[in-house]
Amino acid sequence: MNRLIVVTGPTASGKTTLAIDLARVLGTEIVSADSRQLFRDLTIGTASPTPEELAAVTHHFVAALRLDEYYSAAQYEEDVIRLLPDIFSRCGGNAVMCGGSMMYVDAVCNGIDLLPTVSDENRARAYGIYETGGLPAVIRELERLDPAYLRQAPDLKNHKRLVHALEISLEAGRPYSSMLTGEKKPRPFRIVKFAIDHPRDELFSRINRRVDEMMAQGLLEEVRGVYANRHLNSLNTVGYKELFAYLDGKWDLATAVARIQKNTRVYAKKQLTWLRRDPSVIWLDPSRPLLPQIMERLDAAR
Repeated sequence: MNRLIVVTGPTASGKTTLAIDLARVLGTEIVSADSRQLFRDLTIGTASPTPEELAAVTHHFVAALRLDEYYSAAQYEEDVIRLLPDIFSRCGGNAVMCGGSMMYVDAVCNGIDLLPTVSDENRARAYGIYETGGLPAVIRELERLDPAYLRQAPDLKNHKRLVHALEISLEAGRPYSSMLTGEKKPRPFRIVKFAIDHPRDELFSRINRRVDEMMAQGLLEEVRGVYANRHLNSLNTVGYKELFAYLDGKWDLATAVARIQKNTRVYAKKQLTWLRRDPSVIWLDPSRPLLPQIMERLDAAR
């Protein structure tokens, strides 16, 4: 049976290098599962594959969209499921998925519920509520439209998920939670998931170092280049919003960089919480060579 081999995990854990090494050994291609690497002009801040890495292995869903284009996990699921048979047929029945956007990974591995396509009008309405009144306003509106979702929401500080629940409720005319079945979709391929299990303090050190490296590579200049578009949802992400605050004069540069590091560590903890709930994840020991660990598990599962 065809295999989708997922290399996931928290940010800065070393996914990209490992996925490229794996894809080269297997003679296959990489499907990116990063919701921000999808967009052009965000190369440094999203730790996108370098030109050399892109030349080494064919990547899909990297720098594919304009900053103002809307994209969702549901669209990603549809696009990847359509693409995978072509990769399998070209590449000996294997494909590698690499990324830490957990909703995107789950969309392909488990499927997501069929939801209505949100109109521009309702998307603008939902984000208008957030921009005008912040999270409290979004929560008040969800208390009216979908109180059940608020009771089950995993993170009431995650504005993206709350606004998404609101815009779906507005579009459908019924609660977002009523459309969530939680049913796993069958897939006509085998899925094997791997993640690198760094000790927490080591992971945080890697994150701090990577932010420093991004700044040295020109992250501030990259952020200046997209500053005029800072209102777009694609730029409401760690690394960009903190440097926007610096450019707006709210913080000095040292404070902005420290906030990027802190907010990235917080994001990594959320990724780890998500992954720890998934019993199918095979955790790799970073004190030993990683690729042999994967190949050993893949060979044993044949």
